[in-house]
Amino acid sequence: MAGWKKGLICGLFLLIILVGSGFVYEMIASKLGEQAFPMPGKLIQIDSGNYLLHVQRVGEGHNGAPTIIMEAGSGESSLSWGNIPAQLSPFAAVVTYDRAGYAWSTRARSERTGEHIVRELHEALDKEGIKGPYIMVGHSLGGLYARLFAQTYREEVVGLVLIDARTEDYMKETASIYAQEHHQEMPSAFLLGLIKNSGVLRLFQDSLLEGMVAKEKRSQFMNVIAKPSYFDAVAEEAKLIDSVENAVRGQKLGDMPVRVIPRGIPHPYSSTGISEEAAKKLEEIWQKGQRRMLNISSNSELIVAAKSGHMVIDDEPQLVVDVIREVLASVK
Repeated sequence: MAGWKKGLICGLFLLIILVGSGFVYEMIASKLGEQAFPMPGKLIQIDSGNYLLHVQRVGEGHNGAPTIIMEAGSGESSLSWGNIPAQLSPFAAVVTYDRAGYAWSTRARSERTGEHIVRELHEALDKEGIKGPYIMVGHSLGGLYARLFAQTYREEVVGLVLIDARTEDYMKETASIYAQEHHQEMPSAFLLGLIKNSGVLRLFQDSLLEGMVAKEKRSQFMNVIAKPSYFDAVAEEAKLIDSVENAVRGQKLGDMPVRVIPRGIPHPYSSTGISEEAAKKLEEIWQKGQRRMLNISSNSELIVAAKSGHMVIDDEPQLVVDVIREVLASVK
């Protein structure tokens, strides 16, 4: 018995050393990694949410041109836009930012409701002296926030570009399908943060991030984006998404120029364990929703990104630039 206890104690001791080493490894690697990705732009104090919001502005307005505000999707950051802001900057000022908890932005004390998110963005723009008019550009979940911003600050927004944007009825229309498919939810934010802080995610990033983060973006994901506040923010946004869905349901924006860019390549739902039949239903619901968004305005247009999956901003960035420039030209 004494030998058994001794072996158990030694095993536990070794386990503690291994786990502790993983945390130390991640802490050191994160600090070194951060140096490879210095923060562009600046941090702005958001009084209403009591946190620091990262905002970057490139380009200058020309002849009263509207400022382009870019709202990233769930789990995406200001870095996700790639070279698109730089390509637009000769024609207008372009603002990218990170919602609370993402990338360089710190945690917010306010709930991640749609109302708080758009109000805090407007506060940051106001503090930086970045006045309207604005053209709002939203990808995926960011499309809902862009729509809510346009609705909340109607007199300041003159155009809206929605890039394979989530619709207000998607969750309601697909809930039964996901339930029937016994679709597995993402691990909890706590568990994801623990995996990151323990060094496991960094050590096995190629296998764990396969199909989720492009290989060329994994370094910036590990060193800038993936941190406990990020996983918490993504989870809370998802939990409170109905706050923005309900707010924009039945939205009417008059004759505001609205351009809807849906993906042309079906989403690979089956890669997540969804059956082929259910995948077809989900894609059909998504595509119908894209076309319903044309009802937002009497001045709307559908431009299909024929060569793109959901990440249109990666697959066809030039198309995104061209559509935004067309809206810009129409409102100048």
